[in-house]
Amino acid sequence: MLKKGLIIILGSMLLGIGVNWFLVPYRVLDGGVIGVGLIMKYMWGLEAGFVIILISIPIFIIAWFKYRQYFYNSLHGMMISSFFIDVFHFVPSVITVNATYSAIIGGILVGLGIGLMLRYKTSTGGTDLVAQFISDITKLNVGILIFMIDALIIFIGGLLFSTETLLLSALTIIFVGGTTSLCTWKMSTDYAA
Repeated sequence: MLKKGLIIILGSMLLGIGVNWFLVPYRVLDGGVIGVGLIMKYMWGLEAGFVIILISIPIFIIAWFKYRQYFYNSLHGMMISSFFIDVFHFVPSVITVNATYSAIIGGILVGLGIGLMLRYKTSTGGTDLVAQFISDITKLNVGILIFMIDALIIFIGGLLFSTETLLLSALTIIFVGGTTSLCTWKMSTDYAA
């Protein structure tokens, strides 16, 4: 339990650093609920972590009734990662790189944070559950649904902000997905064995 708690804190800190030090300076988005939180931050100056918690309330209500294990495994990850996303907003970045490298580094840090939490059977919650819920109804593949939701969010961000936001955000979610996959690869091969 202690190890899982430390992993949630470490993963959330990586996520908070990746978002605030690398994505926010160039108005880059991640997919999922984090991406929606960033859109609200860029448009209205709202704290992204707080928006993530608000958006997650109906998702976690669904989880309570339909996916109880998901609820228990993700609530702490969502709360702590939202906290660190908002805390690191106030910590000045000590690193400055161009927009492309920033999108890549931010994607790697966010993917590392998410991947570490997934290895210990916790997550930040969010649109993964929405995708699971849609999959249960439509029988579509969950991974494809998550990709479609992420693509929709960054496409909306591109329309609201700029083509540069769209392209950098696409680069970010590629690195988030790749890093998360590398972190959880051993886990998925364990299940296959």
